[in-house]
Amino acid sequence: MPMPKWWGHINKRVFNPRAVAGGKWPVLIHVGRVSGATYRTPLDAHPVEGGYLFVLVYGSRSDWVRNILATGRARLRVDGKEMELTAPRLVGRDEAFQALPAGVARPPKVLRITEFLRMDLVTG
Repeated sequence: MPMPKWWGHINKRVFNPRAVAGGKWPVLIHVGRVSGATYRTPLDAHPVEGGYLFVLVYGSRSDWVRNILATGRARLRVDGKEMELTAPRLVGRDEAFQALPAGVARPPKVLRITEFLRMDLVTG
């Protein structure tokens, strides 16, 4: 079971704006599927072969995940550099853990996270 939705609402309104402004977290830039507005969501972005992997702490029903799945793309800002990502797909725990480098901490089992989002880097 992912984190409770009420905690996600607090994060979205209080902590996320501070994290984006602070510039220390990777930020996923995506477009709203209904509003067309541009959103910036700070996340842990784990580099994997050919792209990035995101832990879905609040599950695949989160607005940002649904936005990206609907548009099929996003931009990721890491250390002041932006890169294009495409081909979003939900992957399970086994595939995600296999893709993550050995030194990257896995989410604690107590959180029962079973869904991850994987995206490919746009090259060229």
